[in-house]
Amino acid sequence: MTSDCQSGRRSWFARNRMTLLSASAILAYAAFVQWFWGWPSLLRQWSQIGPGAAVLTLTLLVATYFIRCLRIYDYFPAETAGRFLPLFRVTQVHNLLNIMLPFRAGETSFPLLMRSEFSVPLARGTAALLVMRLLDLHALLVVAAVGLVMGRNSAVWWGLWLAALVSPLLFFLLKDQAVALSRRLLPTRLDAVVDEVEAGLPVDVSAFLRAWGMTVLNWAVKVVVLAWVLAVMGVAPLAACFGGALGGELSSVLPMHAPAGVGTYPAAIAAGAVAFGASASRAGLDELATAGVNAHLLIIVSAVAGTMLSMLLGRKR
Repeated sequence: MTSDCQSGRRSWFARNRMTLLSASAILAYAAFVQWFWGWPSLLRQWSQIGPGAAVLTLTLLVATYFIRCLRIYDYFPAETAGRFLPLFRVTQVHNLLNIMLPFRAGETSFPLLMRSEFSVPLARGTAALLVMRLLDLHALLVVAAVGLVMGRNSAVWWGLWLAALVSPLLFFLLKDQAVALSRRLLPTRLDAVVDEVEAGLPVDVSAFLRAWGMTVLNWAVKVVVLAWVLAVMGVAPLAACFGGALGGELSSVLPMHAPAGVGTYPAAIAAGAVAFGASASRAGLDELATAGVNAHLLIIVSAVAGTMLSMLLGRKR
């Protein structure tokens, strides 16, 4: 009898482990926000951009999470076929942990969750994550550079931008040579690892172009939304809005952000905006600090909202 009860509990935890992890992450995040800022303060700061603009911004930010999930769904078609909603929950837990934990420690959750939920080997999941992060970094730089290029309005700058845009395809075309070189240089006993790493790369040009296109779309929406929020809050010129959005998102992609991005995300927004032409006067920096905090809070709440939505959509009926 005792054995049956223990087996039943283990089975229940196995079936609901993602829900429990999701709920724990949300509760921890909500407690952190209350401890550091306080939810009443958060809501007061949102009033500066207006409830309609805030709701629209959150909706667009959450939409980017679906685009990100679709990219992974397409990346692992055999493992995730017919299981988009469970995958959406995995990606949202990964996103929330990535925001919460400093120095990109949350990244380790992706290959672990993909192995647990979809039986994707660790080496394959890690290789796929590395490729997607490199595409993320490229897309961020390319999308944010639009503001700088628009400000210069030069054919030469647009040509450089287009060259940067297509550069990942050139690197992908060298994939086979890089894998072959790895097999020659690494010991034979690591061939199985190389096989899994290769399996974690897009299988062909078509798959790469789909992953690349969804990455650019994802970050284009996110950067444009954040640039719009900064513009609504008085940041100028337009290039500075894109620079601020780029700075904030780079701080979350590179291994430098503090827990939940506290301090580093708003500071990166201010630094990016100044680098792209915003005023560096005391009054200008005060305005940038306020805008940076508001944009950061929108990112935090969108991550929590996306995780809660993934739990609601993915619950068993």
